[in-house]
Amino acid sequence: MTNYDDIDFTVLESLSADEVVTHARVRDVRLASGKVLALITLDNGRDHTRPNTLGPATLAELGATLAQLKSRAAAGEIHAVGITGKQYILAAGADLSEVSNLPSKDVARLIAQRGHQVLGSLSELGVPSFAFVNGLALGGGLEIALNSTYRTVDASAAAIALPEVFLGIIPGWGGAYLLPNLIGIENALEVVISNPLKQNRVLKPKQAFELGIMDAIFPASNYLEDSLRWADGVLTGAVKVTRKNEPGKIERLTKWPIAVKMARNMLESRIGTVPRSPYVALDLLDKAKSGTKAEGFAREDEALADLIVGDQFAASMYAFDLVQKRAKRPVGAPDKALAKKVQKVGIIGARLMASQFALLFVRKLQVPVLITDLDQARVDKGVASVHEEIGKLEAKGRLDADGANRLRALVSGTTDKSQYADCDFVIEAVFEEVGVKQQVFAEIEPLLAEDAILATNTSSLSVEEIGAKLAHPERLVGFHFFNPVAVMPLIEIVRTANTSDAALSTAFVVARTLGKNAVLTADAPGFVVNRLLAKVMGEAARAVYEGTPLLTVEKAFAPLGLPMTPFQLIDLVGWKVAAHVQDTMATAFPERFFASENFHQLAELPEVVEKDKSGRVTGWTKAAQKVLKTGSSPASEDAILRRVQDGLAQEIRLMLDEGVVPEVEDIDLCLILGAGWPFIDGGASPYLDREGASERVFGDTFHHPPIRGIGG
Repeated sequence: MTNYDDIDFTVLESLSADEVVTHARVRDVRLASGKVLALITLDNGRDHTRPNTLGPATLAELGATLAQLKSRAAAGEIHAVGITGKQYILAAGADLSEVSNLPSKDVARLIAQRGHQVLGSLSELGVPSFAFVNGLALGGGLEIALNSTYRTVDASAAAIALPEVFLGIIPGWGGAYLLPNLIGIENALEVVISNPLKQNRVLKPKQAFELGIMDAIFPASNYLEDSLRWADGVLTGAVKVTRKNEPGKIERLTKWPIAVKMARNMLESRIGTVPRSPYVALDLLDKAKSGTKAEGFAREDEALADLIVGDQFAASMYAFDLVQKRAKRPVGAPDKALAKKVQKVGIIGARLMASQFALLFVRKLQVPVLITDLDQARVDKGVASVHEEIGKLEAKGRLDADGANRLRALVSGTTDKSQYADCDFVIEAVFEEVGVKQQVFAEIEPLLAEDAILATNTSSLSVEEIGAKLAHPERLVGFHFFNPVAVMPLIEIVRTANTSDAALSTAFVVARTLGKNAVLTADAPGFVVNRLLAKVMGEAARAVYEGTPLLTVEKAFAPLGLPMTPFQLIDLVGWKVAAHVQDTMATAFPERFFASENFHQLAELPEVVEKDKSGRVTGWTKAAQKVLKTGSSPASEDAILRRVQDGLAQEIRLMLDEGVVPEVEDIDLCLILGAGWPFIDGGASPYLDREGASERVFGDTFHHPPIRGIGG
């Protein structure tokens, strides 16, 4: 097995020139029993907006500190070591900022080995080690705790997680071996694989405690004092630490392989076999059921090194940077000082989408929200739906009784449009037809103040055309949500030639207040997401029309790694909606987009496709088979995939040439946030570069150099 102390890590020092070093400050704490605990506080000297991270220089300093404490423990000077973080933060994991500059897989392996050497020494100090998880603990931050002998957690800590699989890698500093041996395989599968794949879900402190990751949980008010008192009790024997999943109590022979097999089946049905990291993590968790810790760490070394140098990690880091940085500073957003203060919101329409809007606006803006529709029955139903959803939030403990009642009181409905007079921001959620949208705005506009903002939730229609009959078209802005409204993080904000900076600024400020990421797009058919999804769905429809079997078409799209196959997606958004979007795009660009009469025929049916228990499409319904019109020239999976790749590359290049968005990064950001495009692809453009579609279509690549792994 690897002796980490024999490895020369000096090459890593070249990667730490720009590192914000997290220092390991030590002070001795004399406990009530008289025993001495050496307490390490991790602190990078910045406030909580710049979390502690674990880069090469940080690990070197922490390793040296732990080596000194091991010597002091051997001399009898200290009886325990504790490790905690600066206020609100233990550590947010490894510093990945320079990973793209790694020269080789051998150096990538050194990163894994260095983490194992330093963090692993927490269990080899000769005295017990205590991790006092006082705040955020992600990735390597949580692995600090896992390598310690005992762990406590602050009940107010922001998040606890091993998110590595989300980024195309694995917990490589002990997490993949230590966690399943601490809390059992089922729980470890949830933390290491399932949670990262569920929009990077994290654990709250209470959950971490209940799973057995943490041995004790204390309130924030006296967290450190309580933790030190508890640690003293452990050292003196007054506190007995019992773990329901201690190694001797974890069943390994039967439950372990069954859980792994079920997890593998779940992954294959949900994400296909293109993403590498979930399967690598699964193999590591499987093998953790036997063998030594040293063997487990060695497996992590190789797995992490292999993934770090791969294309999927490079693309994931590009995507992560888009979501963490570019999304928070939208390109083209006017000065927020120009934004109108929104003190009352009007929503035209009372059906499902409008009700979702009302709930989101009232929760996030905490201002009166007014719903209107054609008749009082529809209005009452819409308001009741919002009140019901508020009740559900109260039942789950996400709102207290007073808060729930306050929100209910803010939501009202009417057929009397004069009540819109004092609304600052009015959004329509009516049928996707230009004439209908023009009509509802024509009725509302004369009632509003001249500086009130009008917003349309159109998914593909011309915003300028919708506003063509307005007295003040400069107040209109596109404000396109994605379904489900509460979950999807993207809003496409659409600017017309008339839209004022004040209207645009208000839209961006409102989007941010709603907790959404906004991307500015030009007023072009389909904007960004629906234009490109229409290309995907159109190629699927074309292949069916040619006579290709349904399941062949579904399989052809698997290498894209999308969260849903084309016909799963169409079935989710609705066949009528899909038919409308395809018609819109084919009307705008008839030479490039395919609209099938099949869609309109299928949209009239109650059910179009059959699915299995996992939601995978298994075939057409009998009713669908009767109305489908197909040819006799089926396409192969490879031919379909190539058409999709080349079609997307062509469309993205044209969108950039047309100025739909400023840069290709904005297209990828929209696809990631609005269509669930995988991080491992980096959106669409890095994938199309790697697959050669960009070169085939326009003789160049979107990125220079293309976003690839080391040596790629």
